[in-house]
Amino acid sequence: MGLGSIWRFPYLAGTSGGGAFIFIFVLALMLIAVPLLVAEFAIGRQARCSAPQAAGVVAVQSALSPRWRIIGILGTVAAFWIASYYTVIAGWVLAYAWKCARGDLEHQNHLAVAALRQAFLADPVQMGAWHLAFLGCVALVSARGVNRGIELANRIRAPALLLLLCVLVAYALAVGDVRHGIDFAFGLHWSQVTPQVVLAAIGQAFFATGVGMAMMIAYGQYVSAGTSLLRSALIVAASILLVSLLASVLVFPLVFRYGMNPSQGITLVFDVLPTVFAEMPAGRLLGTLFFVLLVFAAFTPTIAILEPIIAWLVERWRMPRALAVFTTAAAAWLLGLASMLSFNLWAHRYPLAFIGRYEGKTVFDISDDIASNMLLPVGALLTSAFVGWRVARPIVAAQMVEASPRARVLCVLLLRFLCPVAILLVLATALL
Repeated sequence: MGLGSIWRFPYLAGTSGGGAFIFIFVLALMLIAVPLLVAEFAIGRQARCSAPQAAGVVAVQSALSPRWRIIGILGTVAAFWIASYYTVIAGWVLAYAWKCARGDLEHQNHLAVAALRQAFLADPVQMGAWHLAFLGCVALVSARGVNRGIELANRIRAPALLLLLCVLVAYALAVGDVRHGIDFAFGLHWSQVTPQVVLAAIGQAFFATGVGMAMMIAYGQYVSAGTSLLRSALIVAASILLVSLLASVLVFPLVFRYGMNPSQGITLVFDVLPTVFAEMPAGRLLGTLFFVLLVFAAFTPTIAILEPIIAWLVERWRMPRALAVFTTAAAAWLLGLASMLSFNLWAHRYPLAFIGRYEGKTVFDISDDIASNMLLPVGALLTSAFVGWRVARPIVAAQMVEASPRARVLCVLLLRFLCPVAILLVLATALL
């Protein structure tokens, strides 16, 4: 339950035709992301070391070249790049939690809420400060260690956020334009299924699950023997699907009620939800609680994204964990400044405008496209080839022993055939 499902999913659905995007996303999540999650968990649990080294260790155990460690290295690079701009958005969430608590949104209409957002984005100092504050909080939690830090952060916030999300969905269905919103989100029009929509949907499946970022390899090293990797992957996918669909049912009826443009992009949720909290009963309290819980929702994936680098610094350079955590967080903040400036001082700078695909694209847009639609698919392609074709069969069987024989066979077949073909099509579309 991270920002990938609550912030990114609705705006991508809005810019990608609604129902067509969601339909492809569901297929990609279950048929591509789930077997790849199993593969990444298996690599991590088999190697029991940091993500940048894990695939190389498993390769040596399978009498293969240790150069397969490129899987973890590429995933770590992609994850760190994503963290640099993902945490910019998380900084917005933290800022809105403060604004709600202070009463800045109370009794404001949609135009006033939009003006507040525009003023916030136009101020690089304020944006940079909230970005730094979020990463500082993440560093404090992560420094406690993966088990203590993440379990403590998730034990209360996940069910509380899900409950509050359901309350907001009920409100949206009561006051929103349900007919137009639901038809947009779930009405499947085959003419809208384009290569670009397929690319966006599969990219979102990778982004939301963390496939290709090496973070599930990093988590895999902490998974105990006897835990079903397939069951764990299915729980991850089902949770993401549930929250993504709830976010769509929340956002789109309200989009049409307020006369907003569903394809307005990354600011969609930051226009819709503050407007809701400004007008609904007890909106100040509920808005504060929602954004605070959403901050914690952003914690988990951010900690997971940074963990491969932290583990590598601890393992390779013998850094104390706390030093490795704060070094990684500081580097992510510095790299994220370029994405943050894309919303104000660099809003009209398009560094790759000479490439047709990136004409009119800011640093933030370019970073998101390259990391999500190129680096993650490449990492996923290498993972499917490695586990599906190259890793010794006894190792694969041992890591999937908790699943039924039929499930193991199906998972391996998907890794061998469907995943590579689908990913290659995605990469071909991305490069066109």
